[in-house]
Parts: sequence; C-alpha cells; structure tokens
Amino acid sequence: MKPPVPPFTEETARQKVQAAEDAWNTRDPKIVALAYTPDSVWRNRDEFVTGREEIERFLARKWERELDYALRKDLWAFTGDRIAVRFQYECRDADGRWWRSYGNELWEFDADGLMRRREASINDLRIDEGQRRIFGPRPAEERGLSFPLA
Repeated sequence: MKPPVPPFTEETARQKVQAAEDAWNTRDPKIVALAYTPDSVWRNRDEFVTGREEIERFLARKWERELDYALRKDLWAFTGDRIAVRFQYECRDADGRWWRSYGNELWEFDADGLMRRREASINDLRIDEGQRRIFGPRPAEERGLSFPLA
C-alpha cells in the first residue's frame, strides 16, 4: 500500500503530488519505481514503458544523461483514482548545456495507491545557466505553493 489512496480529496491529491516530486528528486530509480504497480504502463514522450523493472531501467538512463536534475510538480486536477499534474524540471547535459522541461502528466492509481498508468507529454527549452530557477528539492517553505510557469 502507498498512501494516500483513492478516492482522492484535494488534500490527499496534493500529498500524492508532493510525494512524487520528493521521490523523483532523489534521482534513485529503485525508490521511484516503488510508487508504481508491478505492471504499470507509461508513455513518456515517445517512449512506452511497462513494469517496474523497465521503469527502473528507463529512469537510470534518464538520470545518466539529465545531470543535476531538479523537479517541481503542481496539482492540476483530480477525481476518484486519477490525478493530473503540471511539472517543470531543469537539468544539464554532458556538454554543460542547461535545459528546462515543461510537461503534463496523467496518473491513474489502483486501490492501494500505486500508480498503474502514467502518461507524460514534455517539451524542452534550452536555457542559460543564469536562467535557472530550480535548485535541488523544494525547500520546506515552498511546499504547497504553485510553481510559476515562466
């Protein structure tokens, strides 16, 4: 079981989003994968992933190339066993170029609070290092606050 579980309220949906942000900011594929069902199905950009083992391999590859990754997620909408999220993350590539990625995720959960489906649409924007706005995990004083679009 991975509380909070559906059906979601605004409070529990926000808790679920913050927990996901916290897990992803660890950049540990094993920790992140534990939030998904063993047969979870993903679409991430143009890639389709099925199951925890594939999720772990996908995330390991992701964080090998997306260096200094730092993420912010915001609740967009929720109902029953589904949550929609807006997110932004920043990272640099092996050549030292910085990127900000904007996206939307659609999540569906099982009765135990594990995510069984995740669909992510993501767009990337090249930024200068001086334009960075996301530095590591969200500080305690920013929890619960919406992250500005630009």
